[in-house]
Amino acid sequence: MNIKYGVLFIGMLFCVGMQGIYAQQKSEKGFITLFDGSNMDAWQGNTQEYVLQDSCIVMKPTQEMGGNLYSKQTFGDFVLRFDFLLTPGANNGLGIRHDIVPNDKGYSGMELQILDNEDPQYKDLKEYQYHGSVYGIAAAKRGYLKEPGEWNVQEVIAKGDDITVKVNGTVILKANLKAALKDKPEGSYMKAVLNKTGHIAFLGHGSEVKFRNIRIKPLK
Repeated sequence: MNIKYGVLFIGMLFCVGMQGIYAQQKSEKGFITLFDGSNMDAWQGNTQEYVLQDSCIVMKPTQEMGGNLYSKQTFGDFVLRFDFLLTPGANNGLGIRHDIVPNDKGYSGMELQILDNEDPQYKDLKEYQYHGSVYGIAAAKRGYLKEPGEWNVQEVIAKGDDITVKVNGTVILKANLKAALKDKPEGSYMKAVLNKTGHIAFLGHGSEVKFRNIRIKPLK
């Protein structure tokens, strides 16, 4: 195959297959599209590092930490679905019911870790620091991520204090926040973890991560 056309073909497959994805997305009753590959109109915040590229939102870091991307809408209870691709050693975070904070203030809300678990630099982390965990509070199961460079599918269900995370079809976290926090001393966690509503956010940690096919279903 001609190299030029081979590269174009791979690029088309990489973030594409998108027509099929969006057809499936439209069939999901009650879901709101937050990102369909065409624009970032539903997002605000750090649009200098989170950029639209090849029908994906791509974190292109220029700093080691900070710089969050927020949904313009806020949500309380919901089902969130999205695809993500990790580069080797990638580190990011999914904020839910999140407050908007200045870039240098990190985060204010609940963070679900997004991480290349198997990278050697992370071998000594605490259990609640691996992918899908409620950071600092509740540990997710490991071993269900695909290799860096491959797309993963994630679903997050937030209903009151109950948080469920599913990766590639497997439930890796099922936690009740109040139960998880009952033995933790006050001051050891942010009060904003218990926000009842807030923004969906991607929390920058200085590495490249790709997102696509982001949609959410508010729950009554």
